[in-house]
Amino acid sequence: MKISILGAAGIALCISAGLSFAEEGHGSVADEVIAAQQAALAAATANAGFGPQSPRDLTSTAGDNLRAFGNAPDRKAMNLCNIHFHENAEHKGGEFTTFAGNGDGHGYGTGFKYDGKLTEAELAPMASPVGKSEHGDLVPGDTIEIHFVYSSADVKPGSTLGACVSEAIKNPQLRVETVVAVLVNDKNAASLTQMADIKQANDFYQAPNLPDDLGQPVSYAGSTTGPSFNEIASPFQVTWNIRPEVVKLDISSVAAWLLDNPFKEDHAHGVRNLVVNPDLLSPIN
Repeated sequence: MKISILGAAGIALCISAGLSFAEEGHGSVADEVIAAQQAALAAATANAGFGPQSPRDLTSTAGDNLRAFGNAPDRKAMNLCNIHFHENAEHKGGEFTTFAGNGDGHGYGTGFKYDGKLTEAELAPMASPVGKSEHGDLVPGDTIEIHFVYSSADVKPGSTLGACVSEAIKNPQLRVETVVAVLVNDKNAASLTQMADIKQANDFYQAPNLPDDLGQPVSYAGSTTGPSFNEIASPFQVTWNIRPEVVKLDISSVAAWLLDNPFKEDHAHGVRNLVVNPDLLSPIN
């Protein structure tokens, strides 16, 4: 879940775009830079009592962090409060295990990609840029990790993770339903505008078209994510539910959603380094 919650007065989403950074002149850092960031994270969290962190390698179930917190309720008994996505998958597992590289060390150009093959037609270039930012734009063939964030607070969908808390509840239970998608130039592929459609059911805000046919989800206890937590830990507790199969998503629907959504999202976010320190990982049952 690249959900990076920060700050006191609104708990704001850490906005970190992660697009085609190579085209914009960003360099890729050496392995030593990532190792130094991981060492800094270990030093900052040693004996400090932090709970388990995210993202992680979903194929490894081991973890030594036993800071326990209750699983968040089923999403149907919570309010959808935010939807956003990252370029490249933050997590490693399922059909997204191809490493994209270290990126620039700040969350741009790193993460994991779809392992499968695409046709020439699916990879046909777009006429106009999609989600363009200072770090580039999205193109067919890119992988994204979409986070549907749910809160136990009485809240409405809104911009940033500040929408997931309220004056009445500053520490709600948080759940992230995760879908990994590969962008294709195909009008017949799945649509983000449809997948992210919001309805109310039994007085809860929901995404009723969230796919449940992408394999048995991997559930685990973790945290919010984002590049701001590469060298410090996230203090937030999150129940993750990550679908292992990748859905093909029509890139034109992504363009349309970025132009018109209630979350004020207009680009992809960057990713946090994969957390590998066993002291910062929960065991996956």
